[in-house]
Amino acid sequence: MARTQSQAGMRVKNGATPAAMLKDGEALELRERYVMPLPGPMYSTPLELARGQGQFVYDKDGVKYLDAFAGVATISIGHCHPYFVEKIHEQMKEFFHTSPIYVHPQLGRYAMRLIERVRSANPELEMCFFTNSGAEANELAAMLAKNYTGSHEFVALRHAYHGRTLMAAALTGQAAWRHSMPYPFGVVHAMANYTYRRPRGMTAQDFTAFCVQDFKNQIETSTSGRIAAFYAEPINGVGGVITPEPTYFPAVYEIVKRAGGLWVSDEVQTGVYRTGGSFLGIEKWGVKPDIVTMAKGLGNGYPIGAVVTTRKIADAMKGKPHFNTFGGSPVQMAAANAVLDVLEMEKIPDNVTAVGAKLFKGLKEIESRSRWAGEARGRGLMLGLELVKDKETKEPAAQEASRVLDLMKDRKVLIGRGGLYGNVLRIKPPLCFTSKDADVLVEALDDSLKRL
Repeated sequence: MARTQSQAGMRVKNGATPAAMLKDGEALELRERYVMPLPGPMYSTPLELARGQGQFVYDKDGVKYLDAFAGVATISIGHCHPYFVEKIHEQMKEFFHTSPIYVHPQLGRYAMRLIERVRSANPELEMCFFTNSGAEANELAAMLAKNYTGSHEFVALRHAYHGRTLMAAALTGQAAWRHSMPYPFGVVHAMANYTYRRPRGMTAQDFTAFCVQDFKNQIETSTSGRIAAFYAEPINGVGGVITPEPTYFPAVYEIVKRAGGLWVSDEVQTGVYRTGGSFLGIEKWGVKPDIVTMAKGLGNGYPIGAVVTTRKIADAMKGKPHFNTFGGSPVQMAAANAVLDVLEMEKIPDNVTAVGAKLFKGLKEIESRSRWAGEARGRGLMLGLELVKDKETKEPAAQEASRVLDLMKDRKVLIGRGGLYGNVLRIKPPLCFTSKDADVLVEALDDSLKRL
């Protein structure tokens, strides 16, 4: 018999730790009763997690799982890293919250450190603003672009995902995420450089040239010819780890500039060294972004988003009130500063490059021998494996992908799923993932695909 609201809530009111006192199944019962429906289910049998440490999480019974999804590419330095927890705790005891209308030392210090790292992508990036999420950051980027260029027209890519606020949803290029229309007008979507699903008979190079021409055609036929900005994820996240060819972004960059637009690099998932080597993912393509939006890995799970841009573009907001109650608060900045400290102290960028290369090699070997594996792709520790029912027809294997998630969970390894068709396995572990962890994941995935 289900408990009443007063019964379930009584223990909370009495001051005991709720998670410790809930009975089996009660956490799920309370979520289903009081929380609006969430995407999913992730697994056929819900997984109730109780704690995390490093690259591992533990369920309510203490069972240990290797986390290769990191809260959707959010945990960067590891769950509950002791240094990270200590620095947040220190700041909480000293000063928990003040809005950015006041000056406090954590804000300027972190802004300087963040800008030092993103300037390798464009030396003119020197001003930032903090939000609570990537969606908020993308909203502000659109506002900046409108004010700076005087245009309200944008180009984004099909298969893209930029968040769940209204402008971010308008920029998103997947039907499943574009419900509750209409959204703000002025956004057109160009063909993504999704070379795995190119037309038969085309080489990857031919298809890339075709996509570039489509981008040009979109501006010439579906806009006024003068745009505010182009939004691009260096590697699609929710869209299925679509990784453009080396020549695609540089060619599109020239078209964007001729149309008077700004380049917005959505680094919500690809930033903070996730693609290996460089702080931002876009650096792999040699393109200089005018605006960078970030979130997720910046705070290792603590809510934070950021917009970084040039001084000229930032000046377009002068005289126009803009504010964020929680963005740049002392604890948020302490968390973000601690992440940068750990990244340096533990040489995590080098780890991402080495472990990412090993993991990718393992996925490619699975691709070569598994009848279900269509294509392994990605960079660093932002990887994906697209599943298909037939390697010739490339028919998406969405139900099989769901089954693999369950089979992997049975092997105590957690991964994600995405893509327009829901058939891409998403592998985005904490950046402290080890070579041994990569072996465990590849073995579990290989076995799970055989069990299909």
